[in-house]
Amino acid sequence: MEDEPLEEWAARREERRPAPGERRAVPLGGQPEQGAHVDPDTPRGIQEWDGHQWTPAGVAEDREAAADETRQDTAARAERVPLPPFGKLPPMPEPWRPTQQWHRPDAS
Repeated sequence: MEDEPLEEWAARREERRPAPGERRAVPLGGQPEQGAHVDPDTPRGIQEWDGHQWTPAGVAEDREAAADETRQDTAARAERVPLPPFGKLPPMPEPWRPTQQWHRPDAS
């Protein structure tokens, strides 16, 4: 395996990082983060990226209000998702085939 130059790695990392001022919604409470569709009526915390960490920026009363607050940042976040280039995916493996032929004995 070849090592990637540090400059290329740092550039890829910066592309994936949020921009300062970007906002996201997270569920409030002791439960772990789940999909946005889970418990749509529970309050959401709005967090803002300050360049180093996510900091609290407000509270929305439900999923729809949180989506209104973070809508403009959602598209920017989706554009940063790296997709594998075509041709870089591994080839599909051949289907398994038995190495020896097996014949069912006659029932007579």
